[in-house]
Amino acid sequence: MNILSILSLIDIAALLLFFVLWLAFGWLVERSRYASRTLSMRMSVERAHWMEAMAQRDLRMIDTGIMAGLQQGTAFFASSALIAIGGAFTLLDQERGFTALAEELPEITSSEPHLFQFKLLGMIAILAYGFFKFAWSYRLFNYASILIGGVPNVADAPVRERRLQARKAAGMNIEAGRNFNAGLRAIFFALGYIGWFVSGLTFICATVFITVVLIRRQFSSPARIAVLFPRLADEERDEEGTPA
Repeated sequence: MNILSILSLIDIAALLLFFVLWLAFGWLVERSRYASRTLSMRMSVERAHWMEAMAQRDLRMIDTGIMAGLQQGTAFFASSALIAIGGAFTLLDQERGFTALAEELPEITSSEPHLFQFKLLGMIAILAYGFFKFAWSYRLFNYASILIGGVPNVADAPVRERRLQARKAAGMNIEAGRNFNAGLRAIFFALGYIGWFVSGLTFICATVFITVVLIRRQFSSPARIAVLFPRLADEERDEEGTPA
């Protein structure tokens, strides 16, 4: 069956808006002229500062502990995405149960089982994308841990060599964080996608709401202010000539 024949105009519009906002948000926070102002970009800078500080100390148990925590968080989201994919595949065979649900809630649920299965396949694709991003991020964090282990001790190598190794570790760490953010972005937009199982209009509203929330978190959230404020305060003191 041609799926376009059972999609309404509002369904098509909602689906197009979903992908446009997802791609546009990714471009905004990673490649636009405003990307440097985002919370994610500021945390990438802090990751680089972390690696610089790590290269100045010989005891790096704190750094390895932080890396272990980052890996555990990434593994949790990867396994959660995989479980959700399995659950979605299970629902593909529940045509009888879906038909009963459509009869109970005809005002919000389409009675066309093929459309329901198409929506489920879309959800599986989104979750699979998120899983691959999380899995790749986990591997990159492993690589970053190896690079951290390769940074020479302060007494064993000159500053130039230590900084070079620290920059390699920082670059890998930042790339791991970028892929983790992409996986989280897929999960967040998947929450908006759930609205399509109710109606096309709900899908549109949920997608717009998720996008607005994510933009606010990146550009005007308390977390971003917490990262920027001390640094801005130090810069203001330097400009005024006031001792810190």
